[in-house]
Amino acid sequence: MTTSTRGAAKTPAVLVLEDGRVFRGRAYGAVGETFGEAVFSTGMTGYQETLTDPSYHRQVVVMTAPHVGNTGVNDEDMESRKIWVSGYVVRDPARVPSSWRSRRTLDEELDAQGVVGISGIDTRALTRHLRERGAMRVGIFSGGAVQDDAALLARVQEAPQMKGANLSAEVATTEPYVVPAIGEKKYTVAAVDLGIKGMTPHRMAERGIEVHVLPATATVEDVYAVNPDGVFFSNGPGDPATADHPVSVMQGVLERGTPLFGICFGNQILGRALGFGTYKLKYGHRGINQPVQDRTTGKVEVTAHNHGFAVDAPLDQVSETPFGRAEVSHVCLNDNVVEGLQLLDRPAFSVQYHPEAAAGPHDAAYLFDRFVSLMEGQRA
Repeated sequence: MTTSTRGAAKTPAVLVLEDGRVFRGRAYGAVGETFGEAVFSTGMTGYQETLTDPSYHRQVVVMTAPHVGNTGVNDEDMESRKIWVSGYVVRDPARVPSSWRSRRTLDEELDAQGVVGISGIDTRALTRHLRERGAMRVGIFSGGAVQDDAALLARVQEAPQMKGANLSAEVATTEPYVVPAIGEKKYTVAAVDLGIKGMTPHRMAERGIEVHVLPATATVEDVYAVNPDGVFFSNGPGDPATADHPVSVMQGVLERGTPLFGICFGNQILGRALGFGTYKLKYGHRGINQPVQDRTTGKVEVTAHNHGFAVDAPLDQVSETPFGRAEVSHVCLNDNVVEGLQLLDRPAFSVQYHPEAAAGPHDAAYLFDRFVSLMEGQRA
């Protein structure tokens, strides 16, 4: 429930975590109430891309950078058709944006899209709490939604958990569409939309790929109806343990030996398709400064992340799977979480992070070239 108000900055607001911790501040964006999973993002820039990333569906994002909104909001940097975060938490919102590209303030954009937020709280303390206790359910309440703390806590504890949530169909396109190649068309890719970001098909289009974006409900027959040279599985929200349909479709692609690339949720889908399990991380990886090593080259990349789940695959050995040998190709240097998989006997690989990274960094853009190389090799 939200109500629009121009006086939100003076309206008291309360943030209540499911373990009873309470933070008090001021309303930011729309006034009302919202619920979701509290997570934190360590990026110091790129907030517009974060807000419009469908992978943040049903999550309340805490920004660790203290100053947010400095560059306002423009009409070019949206990663999808709308803001997907359930709520937004900042310490010191910019009073006046400073950018020649800005069209409106971040506060105005949140208000216009009905996104309830809170400002003026100690986001460092909140982030430390989530690191120690883990991501958890949260509610933000402002205006007439504010009640006594006990009543608000009871409502937060009634909200659904992220574990077990099947959300990709809620954010994906309902109708297929085509992103044309830029310049000469060289390849056709069928992209299964599980929460795709706009920059992903653009990165492929830059390489001469015509991208047919398909709904999350697409079947193997739908995928091959576009006569693809390669198949892509996108990022997206929710628990990969619920994604039985995409797993089945991917197994159909693997059986045919078509070049395959997956990003984020697509990496978890590949893990499941190969027979590995998945698990929920304590507080996840979110931000644009995560160090990952490409074990195939030894190179270390600074990368953009947004994932709360990970693949449970052995780091120190090659695994036998129904589709041949597989190995972990990328690993996070902070905590040894699996950040990539590749098959050794079929043209398929995936990464857990975001090489399209519209806001940067761009260390991992080479992965799109690697996908092109697989399609070139298959054609040859």
